[in-house]
Amino acid sequence: MKAVIIGAGEVGYHIAKALSLTHDVIVIEKDEEALKRADELDVQVLEGNGADADILNTVLSDTDLLVAVTGFDEVNIVACMTAKLILKSKPGEKETKTIARVSNPDYIDVPVTSRAQVGVDLMICPELALASEVAEVLSSPSAIDAEMFAEGKVQMMEFAISPENELVGKRLQELSLSDYCIVIAVFRDGDTIIPHGDDIVKANDHMVIIGKPAAMENLNSFFGGQPSPRRNRIMLIGCGIVGFYLAKLVDKDKHSDLKIVEHRKSRCIEVAEMLENALVLNGDGTDVNLLKEEDIEDMDVVVAVTDSDEKNLLCALLAKQLGAKKVIARADRSDYVSLFEMVGIDIAVSPREATVNEVLKLTMGRGIEALASIEGEKAEIIEYTASKNSKIVGKTLNKVKFPKGALIAMVVQNDDIVIPRGDFIIQEGDRVIIFALSSTIELVEKFFR
Repeated sequence: MKAVIIGAGEVGYHIAKALSLTHDVIVIEKDEEALKRADELDVQVLEGNGADADILNTVLSDTDLLVAVTGFDEVNIVACMTAKLILKSKPGEKETKTIARVSNPDYIDVPVTSRAQVGVDLMICPELALASEVAEVLSSPSAIDAEMFAEGKVQMMEFAISPENELVGKRLQELSLSDYCIVIAVFRDGDTIIPHGDDIVKANDHMVIIGKPAAMENLNSFFGGQPSPRRNRIMLIGCGIVGFYLAKLVDKDKHSDLKIVEHRKSRCIEVAEMLENALVLNGDGTDVNLLKEEDIEDMDVVVAVTDSDEKNLLCALLAKQLGAKKVIARADRSDYVSLFEMVGIDIAVSPREATVNEVLKLTMGRGIEALASIEGEKAEIIEYTASKNSKIVGKTLNKVKFPKGALIAMVVQNDDIVIPRGDFIIQEGDRVIIFALSSTIELVEKFFR
């Protein structure tokens, strides 16, 4: 397929990098440094304004996908609208799907939506998607990642195994997990392991578990010690778009107490009027005296989501040093995610993944309902809906030569949640959740075409 990407910042660059492996990609960008970086990829690079009708007119022929991900909402929306108008004036031209990245909550109030009436087939807000992701983690105190699949019927959680955890040294088959839970992956010292019952749990492992939400409720105490009888104490540093959306989600949680630290006085007044249960403090997240006065050592989680990666790192490390149990930091630059975790941040989150995943869903063929990257894109969890033409339908799984490095983790069949065995048969309409190493995704796709 042919894809046009407008904007070569962090989000645009990673979309171009992912698509260029198997598709023809054109990147349009004004910034000289971003152009040089994109030029290192196997893509065609054009300098200019991606919303310029003349430029779009030259690249839209036979285009399957247009993705506008500059840092300006209006440019992204106008680019999509202009592309649709140009194509409308050219009868016989193939339909082009349009995606716009939008950050202003005045335009969008959910992470992903459609605005087809204005020429945008898919509107994505990475900041709101990031806030939703962090909220999922906050609802599971011991987890370092959490995602929902099959419309909430299946949940994934990732846990870090501390050296003092009593599970260290045990075989996986000795873990007392529910029949509706399964360990699908272990990340250890840079390696990804699809585990077996004889594999032994080691300190500092990252363990990925998938299962029925009701069966996953006990995993927090199982992997992180006994649950506290008191309310979850959360401090949020920074109340921009990400911070405010996250604050609204936490504010609704009757089991959490929320403190917000924001350096802009006018923003503090604005937020305090909109949130009923949060305590809003006008101050700086790097102010040691303020943090101590607000009992930072008693916080279960501190989340730093300002607009500065460097400040988020500093705030989170400071909170950790002063006694906070868990710290989460936003990192807009993708190469900072692993760096943050390397220096002691419990969880580093990036807003770009939501946009990249939504684009990949459109380019990976029909049937994909959800897609989640884990451990910095080392692997994916993909939800497919099996069609009558899927090669995997109608056969027992032990007769399907599924690629090594991929695992059918769970199937939702007629509202039943099933961990499939060798004699299981996938039927048309089943929701199939698959764990796959990045290198095997193309092979997995072939079974669902």
